[in-house]
Amino acid sequence: MTSGARVTIVTRTKNRPIFLARALDDIFAQTFQDFELVIVNDGGNPADVEHLTSQRSEAERSRITTIHHAESAGMEGASNAGLKAGSGEFVVIHDDDDFWAPEFLARTVAYLDDPAHAAESGVMVRTEIVIEELVEDKIEPIRREIFWADMRQITLADMLKINRAVPISFLYRRNLHDHVGYYNENLPVVGDWEFHLRVLSHSRVGFLDGEPLAFWSQRPESAGHHSNSIFAKVAEHAQYDALVRDDYLRDQAAQGGPGTMLYLTRVLSEQEELIVAQQRRLDESAAKLDHILERLEALNQTVVVRTSVGEFLKKPMLLVRKLLRRG
Repeated sequence: MTSGARVTIVTRTKNRPIFLARALDDIFAQTFQDFELVIVNDGGNPADVEHLTSQRSEAERSRITTIHHAESAGMEGASNAGLKAGSGEFVVIHDDDDFWAPEFLARTVAYLDDPAHAAESGVMVRTEIVIEELVEDKIEPIRREIFWADMRQITLADMLKINRAVPISFLYRRNLHDHVGYYNENLPVVGDWEFHLRVLSHSRVGFLDGEPLAFWSQRPESAGHHSNSIFAKVAEHAQYDALVRDDYLRDQAAQGGPGTMLYLTRVLSEQEELIVAQQRRLDESAAKLDHILERLEALNQTVVVRTSVGEFLKKPMLLVRKLLRRG
């Protein structure tokens, strides 16, 4: 590993050599090269990882540290192991299936080096979702869309509602862990969101808008090791989202009692009742409109049939009138 590197990159991987190969190419193609790379093989086949790293140049191999877990420690356990194995002033998690624009590190490091941003503990970047699929061991892009296209800044208020960032988009100062701790290893999912909540409760985080600098790979149709937890573990995401919120509410109640929360809960409940009532009225109006449309359609069919019959009967009547005139 490179001693004194400014950035520690942690790559979590498990039995996905196709993606890890792309990640290694992506990382070493960065225009900013003052980094060390810690690969955490979290319970996967060590031979696959060793084979890929052995193919890198000697200079690149000298900057790589590989940690093999005989059994999976989970996403957040892998993150913490990698972070503690490095020493960079700045840290970022680059999962094996995600990727960056070549100037990601250069732009984010420059942002945090700027004295104007000294009070900010990290910086997140505009991110693009890339929907992909594996076709005969090749990664094929299907479509792209901007992640939270309306986002212009990173705020705790927004993060409380839903996670608005992914690890590949977030470079931050290592000393942040001295203030907020490491990733919560008790969370099999939503660990990055819970960490973001602690970060934003402690300090501001900057945002680099403009062209996407980070790319979040998603594979809705994949299963097994090639799947994304956001699709493969939907139920767990909902479960642990609720548990994290409950833990924070419990902490708040322990500090100041449940009074404020009881009041807000009642207000929110009343708003929910109003929304339900409004939805009921909309449904009733929609049902009435459907009934009216059905009656109009039936009336239209009746007019068409009567018109057709009238046209059919009109022709013989005209013939009879012509014959009578001749007579």
